[in-house]
Amino acid sequence: MGAANKVPGVSGGIVAFVAGFYEELIYSLHKINFKAIAILFKYGWSPFFKYINGRFLTLLFSGVIISYFSVSLVLDYLIEQFETQVLAVFFGMIIASLYFVYYELEKWNLKTILFFLIGLIIGLLIMFSKPLTENEGSLFVFFCGIISVCGMTLPGLSGSFLLLLLGNYSLLLVDAVNAIYYTIGDIFDLNFGFLQDSSRMKLLQLSAIFTIGSIAGLIFFSNILSYVLKNYHQITIATIVGFIGGSLGVIWPWRDKVYKQSEGGEIIYNSIGNPIIAYYDYILPNIKSTNFWFLTLFIILGVGIVTLLERYGVKKK
Repeated sequence: MGAANKVPGVSGGIVAFVAGFYEELIYSLHKINFKAIAILFKYGWSPFFKYINGRFLTLLFSGVIISYFSVSLVLDYLIEQFETQVLAVFFGMIIASLYFVYYELEKWNLKTILFFLIGLIIGLLIMFSKPLTENEGSLFVFFCGIISVCGMTLPGLSGSFLLLLLGNYSLLLVDAVNAIYYTIGDIFDLNFGFLQDSSRMKLLQLSAIFTIGSIAGLIFFSNILSYVLKNYHQITIATIVGFIGGSLGVIWPWRDKVYKQSEGGEIIYNSIGNPIIAYYDYILPNIKSTNFWFLTLFIILGVGIVTLLERYGVKKK
């Protein structure tokens, strides 16, 4: 989930859904509330840990955190060097996810079709939205943290793509994460020179604000989703199918980056020196080209990965 959440257009929630622990995730997060705090102070750590399904959450978020400083670094490199192939793999994963989530619906009726269309339209509207300008303001970064966890709690709605639309993807999911990684390495080497590095300290400050916003967003969205899953399960699943269908366009592998430019036509860079993406130019593939069939193999690989995850999830149920 940690790796998937970093790819614009891919939802970490899809991993949870296909692997069979999505609802357990939502219900566990829902239990992090005032009642849990009361249990902690009245009865101690052990009852509190059991009440919130602590073992599950600890294992899950440990994997997410470890991924951000291991798998995600590898993924950053792969996206930089082989972006189209990586997108093709995730495109295949989303196609397979759509297939498996579709069969979570017991039956189609007028209500489920309506909410499927609502999810699909929202997904398409997000796809065709234009990104905002990068913003380092504390309140805006906190808001980005709240929005970014959508990808973890709602399959098909990519939190990282929303960050891209908000203009802060490179700042918060690349530069800030790398700053944390390098800072941890410096601390282990007893090198505290980064304290004098204003750019590094700014990124660490933004990381802290972003993390607090993410935690707040997780609790907020999980409470809403827990309620709708319990009371409106089928239409919630239908909406998720629509979201995933809409997100297919977001991760379309045949596309070109268009960078933000000044009035003079020069590419605009952020404060860390990375070019700011203005939008993606989606193109149709040439089925006669070798590149088309090469990327198709990567799409099939993505389908295979999700199929294996689904089989594992079914065995664990």
